Amino acid sequence: MSGDETEILANACLAYLVSDTEELSRFMTQTGMDPDSLRNSVGSQSLTLGLLDYFAQNEPALLAMSANAGLSAERFMRQWQRLNPSG
Repeated sequence: MSGDETEILANACLAYLVSDTEELSRFMTQTGMDPDSLRNSVGSQSLTLGLLDYFAQNEPALLAMSANAGLSAERFMRQWQRLNPSG
C-alpha cells in the first residue's frame, strides 16, 4: 500500500462519513460495522482499504467527498487503481 497518499485519502473518506450521518449509516450497513467496531478499526489497513473501496464504488459519495476535501476524484481513483490493479 502506498502509505501517505492512501492514508490522506482514507482520512478524507472518514472525515466525510463523520460529517454525513446518512452516508455513514450506508457505509456501516454495507460493511456490517457498528459504531464500536468502526472506532476500533480506525487506522487499520482493512478499514483504510474498505473506505477506499466504498467510495470507489459509490460515485455520488466519491464526488461529494472529493469536493468536501478539496481533492480530485481522478486523484482518488488513480490511487485506488494502484491498490487494485485488477479493478
